[in-house]
Amino acid sequence: MSDDDHGHGHEHSDDDHGHGDSHGHDHGHGDSHSHDHEHGHGHTHDHSHSHDHHEHDVVELDFAVLTVSSTRTVDDDPAGDAIEAILHDAGHSISVRRVVDDDFDEIQTEVARMADRGDVDVTITTGGTGVTPDDQTVEAVEQLFEKSLPGFGELFRSLSFDEIGTRVVGTRATAGIVDEMPAFCLPGSENAARLGTSEIIVAEAPHLTGLARRDTE
Repeated sequence: MSDDDHGHGHEHSDDDHGHGDSHGHDHGHGDSHSHDHEHGHGHTHDHSHSHDHHEHDVVELDFAVLTVSSTRTVDDDPAGDAIEAILHDAGHSISVRRVVDDDFDEIQTEVARMADRGDVDVTITTGGTGVTPDDQTVEAVEQLFEKSLPGFGELFRSLSFDEIGTRVVGTRATAGIVDEMPAFCLPGSENAARLGTSEIIVAEAPHLTGLARRDTE
């Protein structure tokens, strides 16, 4: 199945979700949207499970969007475009928009750099989450997680089931906290990127970011 036979067409067998991971990366596209404004990470959060526990959510976030691919460029990146548009519509900003080669060390290094920049609150990767030999995003990023968020992948696959059925078993979307920064790894197809960003990340990133920084000030 090529890249998530999710009907999310992908050149890479990224989770037969049709959430294809077109692993074509353009190494040298750096921060085309770099807003470089330091976003203080000192947001406190209430752990209570009542509805008012969102009081300290980080309402306006600065995102990094990293497309994992060996063939795409920032100008030819439907999944990245979809993520950026959804985030802008939700009132957030893009500090970094970049294509990263589907290389274990490069993926891991780039995500770690996003956590260190100071102007990135949340990182989303798209691509490299399938089961082909060059799908290495999950392995690279999970090593950085201080805390994993298994519910993200579980919910993503649950929502995807309506579209691709049992092919969700090939989709390894995942998320976790990297140095107080939520990081989400989505498949590389445009449909998968839209689904994960609009249905889960937009709703939960403000809350997770606040919680991850709760005791840092």
